[in-house]
Amino acid sequence: MAADNQDGGDGTVTVVDVVEASAPVRTSSAATEAGESTLADAAAAGASRDRSDDEDALIEEGEIAGDYLEQLLDVLDFDGDIDLDVEGDRAVVSIDGGRDLAKLVGRGGEVLDALQELTRLAVQQTTGERSRLMLDVAGWRARRREELSSIGKAAAERVLASGDRESLKPMTPFERKIVHDAVAAIEGVYSESEGVEPSRHVIVLKG
Repeated sequence: MAADNQDGGDGTVTVVDVVEASAPVRTSSAATEAGESTLADAAAAGASRDRSDDEDALIEEGEIAGDYLEQLLDVLDFDGDIDLDVEGDRAVVSIDGGRDLAKLVGRGGEVLDALQELTRLAVQQTTGERSRLMLDVAGWRARRREELSSIGKAAAERVLASGDRESLKPMTPFERKIVHDAVAAIEGVYSESEGVEPSRHVIVLKG
């Protein structure tokens, strides 16, 4: 509210109150929705770009690994077809179709695990970033995944029926994760990892 002093002409002063009404600023719902839609579209576009960048980086990892493994096969005089893929948040490289590939797997996958680490280091040396790529040779990891899933499911069913906890034999982190996933799919049981490497193993409990 503002007060103006005006001379009434007869020497008296009249105080006139001037009331300024400020109209509230109203935003239409259509404009609000349009703004929210624009923000949502921008966020979605940003997320899409991030996913695309991540996938491009994984594809690059696979290509670097493929080149490294191709040179290795040439040095060893091994035949094999190299396939590249992306599964979730990691690059997947597979070597199939060649003779003597079992030598690159070794007993219990020991040679394969070592070769995988060497390949990850080769990728890291090029990109400067730690790699989590997965290497499979002659389908060994795929078969092992199925085997471990069956082991986890069978153990979970036994524990569910008996109520007694069950300890499985020591496994690598990769193998334990597969077992944990298999147990988690069965209601009424759960699993934990226990012990220290290389004796760390999965235990299945009812609960």
